[in-house]
Amino acid sequence: MKTVFTKIREGEIPSVKLHEDAFCTVILDINPVHKGHLLVISSEPYPTFSECPPQTLHHLMDIAQQADKKLRTTLGCDGTNLVINNGKASGQEVPHLHIHIIPRYNNDGQKFGFTKETYAEGEMAKYGEQLKF
Repeated sequence: MKTVFTKIREGEIPSVKLHEDAFCTVILDINPVHKGHLLVISSEPYPTFSECPPQTLHHLMDIAQQADKKLRTTLGCDGTNLVINNGKASGQEVPHLHIHIIPRYNNDGQKFGFTKETYAEGEMAKYGEQLKF
């Protein structure tokens, strides 16, 4: 089954492509948070970050860095959000790895954040032991 991003890459769905190579395609998001919101999309439909081969992931990050610099210099944004929603529970709508690069401006009225939890006494150390690699 093709994802919407595969269809975009193959030209079945129109898009504004800003870059394309063997590993990825960069397009303007059709529903931007701010105008200039980009998507760096892996060429292969890896469902999640963890399933993407390191060589491809490194390339995606290199392209994301170049795209970020272009947004900052061209649009003059004050900052950017780089977001990878990784799995349905995280808000990922298309099971095909992609990186959002969202231009941000001081006082733009956008909120991005999470509510935070606290650890009970000794709980942080237990999580630390479980998560070592």
